[in-house]
Amino acid sequence: MSVLLPISPPSRPDAGYRGLPVFALGFRPFYLLAAAFGALAVPAWVALYLGWWQPAAQPWMGTMAWHAHEMVFGFAAAVVVGFLFTAGKNWTGLQTPQGTWLATLAGTWLAARILMWAGPAWAAIAVDAAFLPLCSFSFYRLLRRARNQRNMGLAIALGVLGALNLAFDLAMASGHPGLAFQMADAATGLVIVFVTVIGGRVIPMFTANGVPGVRIRRMATVERAVIALTLLAIVAHASMVSPLATTLLALGAAAAHGIRLAGWDPLRTWRKPIVAILHLAYAFLPIGFLLIAGAALGWLDRSTALHALTVGVIGCAIMAMITRTALGHTGRRLETGHLEHLAYACIVLSALVRVALPLWLPALKAEAVAGAGALWVAAFLCYLVKYTPYLLQVRVDGRDG
Repeated sequence: MSVLLPISPPSRPDAGYRGLPVFALGFRPFYLLAAAFGALAVPAWVALYLGWWQPAAQPWMGTMAWHAHEMVFGFAAAVVVGFLFTAGKNWTGLQTPQGTWLATLAGTWLAARILMWAGPAWAAIAVDAAFLPLCSFSFYRLLRRARNQRNMGLAIALGVLGALNLAFDLAMASGHPGLAFQMADAATGLVIVFVTVIGGRVIPMFTANGVPGVRIRRMATVERAVIALTLLAIVAHASMVSPLATTLLALGAAAAHGIRLAGWDPLRTWRKPIVAILHLAYAFLPIGFLLIAGAALGWLDRSTALHALTVGVIGCAIMAMITRTALGHTGRRLETGHLEHLAYACIVLSALVRVALPLWLPALKAEAVAGAGALWVAAFLCYLVKYTPYLLQVRVDGRDG
């Protein structure tokens, strides 16, 4: 998700907002909702997957599709929207949604999550399909008013994510689950492209600014090729039209990401966890694409390869962003403590357990799902314990945000 763009603290004091602090800026309700949902939805899925829980009422689309849909179009989408509404204020100098309108959007997201589990299909689709287009239009209007062409592609990408969401819902409702899962794969790929683009902008900058003695090296050829290779590999993976094309493109993307990461001097970042977690998130890109190539060749299952991207890249990138953004935009120093470090460790271990254990011992896939789920929940509970007060209270420096 363009989840790794820098957001600097606002430069002017609060000029007028006097509502609930949680609706002062987009990151507040959406980071809080996403973290809480992540801590609830994953253990629910694990319990369903392992047969530990047999609820009387299950999602109208089935549990497997519910899990795929909600982690991409629910959990990840909330973080994307919260980030863009927050960053957009700095990019444009104009007020992004706050107060009643922000509360309405957050309420729409929450209603969609409830309906996707417990509601009739028609109501769930109607509410769920409305959320991302409303957010995309709000963000587009902001950029157009500011004549900010540089970031207009992000508003368009948010709209594309909404279109993929609607396509997923309609495919499931019309009895085409295979098509629906292709839409989920494509949406996951869109988030991965965001991380590729934005990570390339800001990870080197954060590293150079935050880690003394680091040396950043860039290769022009790699920088020109990495985005195209990533996009093409994702399209090939989602469409499943040619195993050979998927293999070659995924290997090319893995090589480009690996070379790119090596140039950012990642081994020097381990003493600065708020920077190191960005490098760890990005490190799952070459790993994930290598596994995508292996899955295309039939050497491993697609689910294991996909989870290197979802839990490894997206999960770690989200944890990096929702800590860094919340600290800066609540007026605090960009310094992390024991709870953040525990959250970082848990989310990275969650990805490693989910991916490495089934590769090493395929018979233990169920144990891998359970262990990874427990670590995921621990990571987001750590976040909620520390950051819920930050997100519900006014900024400590009295400024807007």
